Amino acid sequence: MTMKKFIRNKIILSVLSFFFVMSVMAQSTTDTTNQEQKKTINKEKTEKNQDQIKKGWNVGPLPVISFDSDLGFQYGALVDFYNYGNGKDYPNYRQSLYMEVSQFTKKSGIYRINYDSKDLIKGYRVYIDLSYLPDQAYGFYGYNGYNSVYNSAWVTTGDASYKTRMFYRYQRKFFRTKIDFMGYFNNKKLHWIVGVGLYDIKVAPVDLSILNKGKSGSDILPDSTGLYERYVQSGIIPKSEENGGIFTVLKGALEYDSRDNEGNPNKGIWTELVLAYAPKALSNMDNGFLKLSITHRQYFTLVPSRLTFAYRLGAQINLAGETPFYAMPLLFYARSTSAYDEGLGGSSNLRGVMRNRVIGDGVAYGNFEFRWKFVKFHFIKQNFYLALSAFMDSGTVIQNEPITSAAAEALGANYFKNDGTGSDGLHSTLGMGFHFVMNQNFIIAVDHGQALNPQDGTSGTYVGLNFLF
Repeated sequence: MTMKKFIRNKIILSVLSFFFVMSVMAQSTTDTTNQEQKKTINKEKTEKNQDQIKKGWNVGPLPVISFDSDLGFQYGALVDFYNYGNGKDYPNYRQSLYMEVSQFTKKSGIYRINYDSKDLIKGYRVYIDLSYLPDQAYGFYGYNGYNSVYNSAWVTTGDASYKTRMFYRYQRKFFRTKIDFMGYFNNKKLHWIVGVGLYDIKVAPVDLSILNKGKSGSDILPDSTGLYERYVQSGIIPKSEENGGIFTVLKGALEYDSRDNEGNPNKGIWTELVLAYAPKALSNMDNGFLKLSITHRQYFTLVPSRLTFAYRLGAQINLAGETPFYAMPLLFYARSTSAYDEGLGGSSNLRGVMRNRVIGDGVAYGNFEFRWKFVKFHFIKQNFYLALSAFMDSGTVIQNEPITSAAAEALGANYFKNDGTGSDGLHSTLGMGFHFVMNQNFIIAVDHGQALNPQDGTSGTYVGLNFLF
């Protein structure tokens, strides 16, 4: 890494660290300030009291149905259980259990259980995640953002330059199990978290025999060498990483959380610093790696109980060791709550950018969102509201994955800009969302984002659970 890039990365991390420190200081001085804030608090309490206080277990089921011309039909179901205990903490819950079983007819799928409990071990919060995520067509667009050129003609059927719709894809089978423990300091808003995770990632070229089953004519995917295979052939992906690997991640984190409601906060701060260490001794990698991740989130009430502005700033860099290509998309957070804690691009960070478009040794990103609860009502003894959102997402690579000039030359000039190692630009999107919410925590979310640069694709629509952050 050049001195200029090293200094830039340090500046970004220093700024985010400053946010963390100032957030903790600011929160302690703004809880009880002027009369106007007290009026806002009283209004929010009044509206909360109008809700039916939930107790015990509540359930939110949702069918999973979709179609992809290459992957086939997706079918299955997910369910989110919430236990509110005696209702004293509502709308915050005591325990949650999320389960999803869904699959495409051509063998991609999601099989996941996530458990979050404040009651399993007295005085601690426990997160457990067990996931198997097979993907017959996992996105791969090269390293270092815009330094890797995306050629849409190569994946457009009927274009004179068409290669295959699977050119920017490979097959991935991802097994993951994680457990985190959260403890509390005297200041109950300040937490420590330790955790361990086992990752088993198997990688191979796309299996065309599966995806072509039942197809005919121009729908058949041609047998063409994809980008992943070309990276292997040119030596950018070492042979030792070609088929994936197994590794263990040891995690330690410091978190400050003053949100008024975890499901959809109206006010507060949620900031974390994470160290994630994958030792060589607990893997089959050539080298281990050490990551530093900083994420700052903040929420502002603009109209009490109706309109909120929220933003998230995050960065992750490699401090030591070498990250294998199959682990490069992973983003590490303090709590194990997300199904896809990886890859800049797609539903979990840059909505509208192609999934995993932005990967490198270090990345930074920001999300800025207005949330408007425009309808509230009670039905079948449950509390509901409908919300709209408008957002802007943006991200960039701040620490490049090294690519030698010989490897870049072997692959060819059509694949790289600046030999693949120049400074990346901003990958940005604009979009809107709709949210259907039951009892503050079961949130069905529909987001649509539009990419602002054709190098990032066109747009994306996502249906899932929960607000983005």
